[in-house]
Amino acid sequence: MSTSSSWEGDAFDPECPTRIVLDRVGDRWTVLIIEILDEGPKRFSEIRVAIGGITPKVLTSTLRSLVADGLVTREVFAEVPPRVEYALTDLGRSLLGPVEALRRWAEINVAAIEDSRDRQQGTGVSPHH
Repeated sequence: MSTSSSWEGDAFDPECPTRIVLDRVGDRWTVLIIEILDEGPKRFSEIRVAIGGITPKVLTSTLRSLVADGLVTREVFAEVPPRVEYALTDLGRSLLGPVEALRRWAEINVAAIEDSRDRQQGTGVSPHH
């Protein structure tokens, strides 16, 4: 495969790395981190508090992946103690629209989905059949 950005993936091809990208951007922590960083650069602790419910280990792992993917930058400031800030790259910023739409859709439809789950459980019928 070419290393230039001139080719386009095919998510329906099981060999295409597009599926890895979909796993990354479809992750709930990625969605929340991207939206939090839309407010501007943030320190690790600020991201963790803003998200709530994420462990330091998972946040560290997710941030490392987002940096490796080129969606987020990690800047270390030569201070005592050292200060580290995370910020969106242009590529990460391009994800804001889809991520916000997905989050809003989930927020708007969560009650209907919960109602449906409750009805399925009440009937004794597996939702997979």
